[in-house]
Amino acid sequence: MELQAAVLLPLLIPFVTALICLFLRKNIRAQNVVSLLGSLALLAAAAFLLTQVEKHDILVIQVASWPVPFGITLVADMLSALMVGISAFVGLMVNIYALQNIQTGHKAFGFYTFFHFLLMGVNGAFIAGDIFNLYVWFEVMLIASFTLLALGNEKEQLIGSVKYMLLSFIASSILLIGVAMIYGLTGSLNMADVALHFRENSDDPLITVAAMLFLLPFAIKSAMFPLYFWLPASYHTPPIAVSAIFAGLLTKVGVYTLLRFFTLIFVHDISYTHGILLVASLLTMVSGVMGAVSSDSMRKILSFHIISQIGYMVLGLALFTPFAIAGAVFYIIHHIIVKTNLFLITGVVEKIKGTSELDKVGGLYKHFPILSLLFLIPALSLAGLPPLSGFWAKFILIKAGLETEAYFAIAIALATGILTLYSMLKIWNNVFWIKDPEERSGESMLSEAALFRQNPALLLPVVVMALCTLFIGFYSTPLMKYALIAANQLMAPSGYIEMVLQQ
Repeated sequence: MELQAAVLLPLLIPFVTALICLFLRKNIRAQNVVSLLGSLALLAAAAFLLTQVEKHDILVIQVASWPVPFGITLVADMLSALMVGISAFVGLMVNIYALQNIQTGHKAFGFYTFFHFLLMGVNGAFIAGDIFNLYVWFEVMLIASFTLLALGNEKEQLIGSVKYMLLSFIASSILLIGVAMIYGLTGSLNMADVALHFRENSDDPLITVAAMLFLLPFAIKSAMFPLYFWLPASYHTPPIAVSAIFAGLLTKVGVYTLLRFFTLIFVHDISYTHGILLVASLLTMVSGVMGAVSSDSMRKILSFHIISQIGYMVLGLALFTPFAIAGAVFYIIHHIIVKTNLFLITGVVEKIKGTSELDKVGGLYKHFPILSLLFLIPALSLAGLPPLSGFWAKFILIKAGLETEAYFAIAIALATGILTLYSMLKIWNNVFWIKDPEERSGESMLSEAALFRQNPALLLPVVVMALCTLFIGFYSTPLMKYALIAANQLMAPSGYIEMVLQQ
């Protein structure tokens, strides 16, 4: 029962929280309290799951006690537990931020309900043990994210929502075709059972066709080249709390599924499938960072950097060594914290100046030195400067590239890092350093003390995540330990298969 609770609670807690918030839609104060308590409970459940996975290795539940491979299978290994944990953490941080960032009308419309449904869908994808239910959790995320993206009903939001929804529908349709093909080939949709079948029939050319049918929708959902254009067209349009949770989590679900499927199921022709992933990862890095360099607003620069950083994560999978996979896992955790924080800081800048366009903001360092430092920590971490978390994430991947003699990939990764630093310094220079072009002599501005005093819910998550970035940078050993455990489990899938099929 204890193990069942560990796996089920990350699904049940956001589900119950979402329903309670739905029934309290006219009582905003009650919604604030319930949502915050739900996020705290989810973080506690995620921590409990991590401790149980660390103790028992891999947890497996067959819902309603159906025999394997029938029915719904839920599986939590170290990768799943880490992803559930980091999603719960950033969910809590964004929830605190939303107390002041999300308007009362948006909360009455159902922000908290769809926010927690989104977290439920994300967690469901992380612990799904069969392919069809993974598809179902994707659809839960899609419905919740589309509603959150359109929150506010402004023209720019609706345009971005339509682009996002259209590409998501295409991805879901292709994924459903892939699900049907897998079932036709194996007669099963249980991931472990399918993996075992493909091992025994690895010479079947249709397996490669199936791999491509799954690679395409996962590439769309993770915003890989050339299927990323929906992201910069939509992520800058909703309220900043929504942009932050999207930036932190949604594309990482796509990367997670790539890691899961291309270490467990599609390992029959690594030179071909992972060769495609290698090329796609490098093109994703380059195209994303070039978009960031050419953009002129904080939101758009950060949106393009989501794309370029996805390239690093997929690079770890493409190199396909335990150390490289550990680097990808480490990079995912680092990036979720850093990218969410950068969007939240952007929201604070917009709170102060009313915009995040680079040519309309300036001089914040003079009036807000602490806020400027809070921006600089995740910005330099994103670029990979030591001793911050991003340095270790990039260092691990570069070392893995040297071990596999992927010198060209290393060169692209380093060049992307330099351009990332350039674009982050561009934000720093225009927003924080140079004089505000619209600031008039003698004009008074809100003091930093007043900013912190009047907006504690906006600043607390920023401070906490900046401290997390520093902690991972100065003390990376615990996270690297968990990342190596996750990588070893992924690279030796026999343990996963045996644990699931013996149920």
